[in-house]
Amino acid sequence: MIQYLVDKKNYKRYLEIGVFNGEVFFKIKASSKVAVDPVFHFARETKYKKMLNNFSNVNARYFTKTSDDFFKEDAARLFAKKKIDLCFIDGMHEYDFVKRDVLNTLEYLNEDGVIILHDCNPLSAAAEVSYNEWEKRGFTGDWNGDVWKVIVYLRSLRDDVNVFTLDTDQGLGIVTKGSPCSKLNFSEEQIKQFRFEDLNANRVEWLNLQPENYLFEKF
Repeated sequence: MIQYLVDKKNYKRYLEIGVFNGEVFFKIKASSKVAVDPVFHFARETKYKKMLNNFSNVNARYFTKTSDDFFKEDAARLFAKKKIDLCFIDGMHEYDFVKRDVLNTLEYLNEDGVIILHDCNPLSAAAEVSYNEWEKRGFTGDWNGDVWKVIVYLRSLRDDVNVFTLDTDQGLGIVTKGSPCSKLNFSEEQIKQFRFEDLNANRVEWLNLQPENYLFEKF
């Protein structure tokens, strides 16, 4: 889906937050690629090998730091003149972190740009737990955290973005600039108090859940 959008909309500048082992990042073909992660889980030699497989990786830039520090220290310099076309956010799967990543990205996103959020549709309470709870169970099982609350936040408290969630790959939130097609009406305090049971009872409405092929219809 990322590569489809890059090709379809002739995007040049790609940002990925939460790269881990580069499974997604190394595959993407775009003129400018920026990777942000406090701990990259691949060796330097891997980067060289990936350059041979995909020449887009030759000029890729890697920032070994938190996304908060990246936006504070580097984003203005990198994106002041040439803004972000597409950003994939898959970092710390907790509401406060993801919300900051989205809001910071929006500051540097092209008017026609797209943000993709991973892990927006947890299917069990076990997958929706905090990082600390996931750590206590030995990092076993799926972990989506409460990223879904960011979808509810944007649909409730922002009038300048349109948001929907694709029902695929544990929920892919799609954020674009413009007037929302539909709105929710929750305060941030309410959103913070919501639990998995609330999501489960209102999943389709709150997430604006759409089938996978909706992306291709929308773009």
